Amino acid sequence: MSGPEFLHLATTISLGILTLALLLTVCKIVIGPSLPDRVLGLDMLVAVAIGYIVVIALRTGFMLYLDIAIALGLVGFLSTVAFARFILQRWEIDKAAQEDHREEARR
Repeated sequence: MSGPEFLHLATTISLGILTLALLLTVCKIVIGPSLPDRVLGLDMLVAVAIGYIVVIALRTGFMLYLDIAIALGLVGFLSTVAFARFILQRWEIDKAAQEDHREEARR
């Protein structure tokens, strides 16, 4: 088996595995059950998209796609951090509301 044939076979197998990962990730996002699980699923979706871009770059030989993958990685990281801060603020608000409710119940 020559080098180009092996590369074609490897990228085909990689695309199949990435497609399976994409389907499982979408199921995790839909099923949940909690908001942090869904955020983790969205982060994984970005990682799978980066994988697709890298495999397509290898298959086509057009390496400009790697710059796109790097930009998507940065955007994905920032969105994950933003979601994590949102979840933390929501958790702190819920915790404060529960403490206020307990305090009122003691009276």
